Amino acid sequence: MGTKYREVILPEKKKIVMIAHDNKKKDLLDWAVLHSDKLAEHHLYATGTTGKLLERETGFKVTCFESGPLGGDMQAGSYIAEGKIDMVLFFWDPLAAQPHDPDIRALLRVAVVWNVPMACNRATADFLINSPYFSSEYTKQVIDFTVYKSRKTD
Repeated sequence: MGTKYREVILPEKKKIVMIAHDNKKKDLLDWAVLHSDKLAEHHLYATGTTGKLLERETGFKVTCFESGPLGGDMQAGSYIAEGKIDMVLFFWDPLAAQPHDPDIRALLRVAVVWNVPMACNRATADFLINSPYFSSEYTKQVIDFTVYKSRKTD
């Protein structure tokens, strides 16, 4: 008895969350400006400061969560678990200590659990945005947690 999967169809117009640590904000902003023509076709979400900077630099409407240390990473993770996010672009700084590191790890974990495409650096973001699936429908496989959710918890 192997793992059971279900199919989830990602639409042409993706819901993308964009997050960047302080030392990576400029990199993410530069990348977003460079690819603004492709990003304009999608729904954008971001944590606090990153979202405000993205709006200012690109002119896009961005749905903003709280700042990462104030719970924004957890809000993004919740949206992922609820199927409200299709892709994560998280330019994180592996060399700087983060006070909310457990939240960051939880966000990365939930993205993997729900098989959400995720870029943690510029090179991977380039691969994602240049994929034919970036702006077309895509069917992904997600573990079917029905049995897990229905188990008795005494």
